[in-house]
Amino acid sequence: KIDAAAPLDKVCLLGCGFSTGFGAAVNTAKVKPGSTCAVFGLGGVGLSVVMGCKAAGASRIIAIDINKDKFAKAKELGATECINPRDFKKPIQEVITEMTGHGVDYSFEVIGHTDTMTAALASCNMNTGVCVMVGVPDTGAVLTVDPMLLLTGRTWKGTLLGGWRMRDSMPKLVSSYLEKKFNPDLLITHTLPIAKVNEGFELLRAGKR
Repeated sequence: KIDAAAPLDKVCLLGCGFSTGFGAAVNTAKVKPGSTCAVFGLGGVGLSVVMGCKAAGASRIIAIDINKDKFAKAKELGATECINPRDFKKPIQEVITEMTGHGVDYSFEVIGHTDTMTAALASCNMNTGVCVMVGVPDTGAVLTVDPMLLLTGRTWKGTLLGGWRMRDSMPKLVSSYLEKKFNPDLLITHTLPIAKVNEGFELLRAGKR
């Protein structure tokens, strides 16, 4: 049960999307103050990762997406830089490594593509970097990874629901929302009645939500 004062049309975001992204940063990765982060994918969950990194005190948050229309919102929520892989002729992991000098401290794949999972892993520091898989791949998808990416010292982790124990955590997350400790309302782009659910899915697939 949650606080009856909570608006259900807003706190519904805590049921998966926001809590997954925010928790990936604060619970699974345990982002430290002053650290550097890279977030692959700027949908609702990816933007929630950005919010989590900012809340954890990251000093540099690099947001990555092929849709530049997502960049303004990402910066509003805490991203310090936004880059589009299609603007470069070299692999995005090389771009991020050059931008930071040694790779980021934490990277997050929030798309669900095996190629970007590998790129995210390669984007973090080869000795101390932590990469968190958040995006859900297609059923049957298989990863082929150069073992040297892990042998040198990187840590690769996965997360579901951001590492929260929802029976205990949901009421606390709702209370934090009511106390304005975070504002997932900024993620809402459209509000549709259930009769228009298919229009919602079309917006989702078009990257306009």
